[in-house]
Order: sequence, then structure tokens, then C-alpha cells
Amino acid sequence: MGFEKYYNQNLEETKKKLREAVKFDDFIVQAINNIDEINRIANTLVKRLREWYEFYNPEFSRSIFDHEKFVEAIISGEVKKETDSMGAELSKEDMAAVLNLAEEIDSLYKLKEKQEEYLEKLMQKNCPNIAAVAGYLIGARLIAIAGDLKRLVRFPASTVQLLGAEKALFRHMKTGARAPKYGVIHEHPLVTGVGMKDKGKVARGLADKISIASKIDYFKGEFIGDELRKKLEERFKCLK
Repeated sequence: MGFEKYYNQNLEETKKKLREAVKFDDFIVQAINNIDEINRIANTLVKRLREWYEFYNPEFSRSIFDHEKFVEAIISGEVKKETDSMGAELSKEDMAAVLNLAEEIDSLYKLKEKQEEYLEKLMQKNCPNIAAVAGYLIGARLIAIAGDLKRLVRFPASTVQLLGAEKALFRHMKTGARAPKYGVIHEHPLVTGVGMKDKGKVARGLADKISIASKIDYFKGEFIGDELRKKLEERFKCLK
């Protein structure tokens, strides 16, 4: 009986620790990874859709580059085939198959949108400063790459700047190729909005403010994200 009681107590304690080990940033990591996976699958399928649709209407397929708009146009049925088109005439069954694929891809885009809404709420609730400075998608990717918010907080700004560029950094160390200047933060509007020669400078400033924001969020400090973002915008507005 003594051993059985000891076993049950340990079992309950283990269950309790496992329950308590689940944190909000686990859900952030799952959500952003899911969004990226949906993007990957949707992009693969829409490329197949374009190849398929080009048998029928190649001119239109090459005239619209945005994947989501391309899918919407096919589903709407408003696409007009030119009279002198190089495309072949497809049977109703073939066109139905093309339309079905377009509808399934559209459902993936809608799923991604719902996941993004969920992630945005998670970030606003738990990491509002990071969300304000980095944007909720980039902020979530940084947390996912780091592993969790606690690990992100431990990184210096120089490491935050390069998160997502690990392959390029390894290639630099192994072959002497050019060292990367930034990782996933290259998608941030402040970085994309300046010329190539200034991107590294802006990325450093941005990483510094993200590093500050992560510490405030981790230690449950006050919200100053808008202030941090404004300082960055003021600092680099002359570079646009």
C-alpha cells in the first residue's frame, strides 16, 4: 500500500506539472507554424492550378500575379477567354475539376485568415509590446524560432536581428559567403521601405526595440509598444 500511495502521489504531481507546463507561447508557436504551413500548401496548390488553368486560358493566368485574386477570379466565373486565345477548349468535367481545386484553395485562404485572427488576439493579449513594434506575425515568428518568449528575452538584439537567417549564417561561417544582415524582420515595413544600403541600419534599430519590447512583455510591464514604434519611425523617416 505504501508503494501504491507513493506511486499515485507522484503520478498526480507529474500530471499537474505537465498541465502547468503548457503556456500561452506554446499556442503562439502552434498558430504561426500552422499559418506558415497553410501558406506553403496553398502556394504549392495554386501553382498547380495555374498550370492546369493555362491549358484553357493562358493569357489570363499570366496577367494576374496575386494568387488569391487569381483564385477568386476563377471561382467568380467572371473571367473571359479571348477569342484568339491559344488555350484549348475544355470539357465541362475538366472545368469542374479546375473549379473544385480553386474552391479548395480558397478554403485554405479562409482558414489562414481565421488562424491569423486568432494569433493576433493571442499576441495582443500576451505580447502587446512585441506586436506593436514588430507586428503580430513577425513577432510570433521570432518567438517560434527562439522556442518561446523566455528564450527570446535572453537573446541580445544582435541575435534577434538574425533570427530566421540561420542557414545563411551557417553558410557564412562555413564558406566565407557574405554574412546576413537580418532574418525574418526583413519583412517589416520599416525594413522593406528603405533602400538596400539602409536595410541593415534599420534592422539593427528594429531588433533593439523588439528586444526591449520582449522583456517588457515577459515581465508583464506597461504597454509602451506604440511609443517604441513611433521612435523608430521618427528615427528612420529621413531614409524613405
